[in-house]
Amino acid sequence: GQNPDAIMYDAFSGRVFTFNGRTANATAIDAATDKVVGTVDLGGKPEFAVTDGKGTIFVNNEDKSEIVAFDAKSLQVKKRWSIAPGEGPSGLAIDLKGKRLFSVCDKVLVVSDFVNGKVVATVPVGNGPDAVRYDAGTGLVFSSNGDGTMTVVKQESPDKYSVLETVTTAPRARTMELDPKTHRVFLVTAEFGPAPAPTKEQPRPRPTVVPGTFMVLEFGK
Repeated sequence: GQNPDAIMYDAFSGRVFTFNGRTANATAIDAATDKVVGTVDLGGKPEFAVTDGKGTIFVNNEDKSEIVAFDAKSLQVKKRWSIAPGEGPSGLAIDLKGKRLFSVCDKVLVVSDFVNGKVVATVPVGNGPDAVRYDAGTGLVFSSNGDGTMTVVKQESPDKYSVLETVTTAPRARTMELDPKTHRVFLVTAEFGPAPAPTKEQPRPRPTVVPGTFMVLEFGK
């Protein structure tokens, strides 16, 4: 597909999936043969996806502000639901035990029950979030925000959440990963210079990275 953003491997189906923004679909690739085995029409611009490990893939449709669930083997859409009041979802995380999905939207974390396909809670987060991670060992949800903060949310129950802390990180530190064994969070960023002049091909160019300034930020208790 065109303009892919997220990519993931699903062990249940043995397939790699790419989520393609411009063609509004997902491509399924057999990991054993490297062959494309099909596509899924998602009906919107996919942003990020997770698997339940039992044959269902969930993906955020950024332009429709919804979650789409599809079968990893048959490639058929099973259900979709709105995550209003959240808009423009980016990152997505999953709580397998509690049957919950966490979608980060601008200034709000939306929690969905993925069995019933409905929103059960919302929590305020920082501006311009990109990634979200759920730590099953601590019951914490982390939102990495473009305003240079990370919102730490406590899961009190599958339907009840509260902001535990807002941590200062660094500007543009939005790509995130979690180590479930050490419960540490890792963010990456760099120093940025001015953006180049707009062109027809790049009407909204991004600021340039200052060479040699790439950094990894590690957070823990």
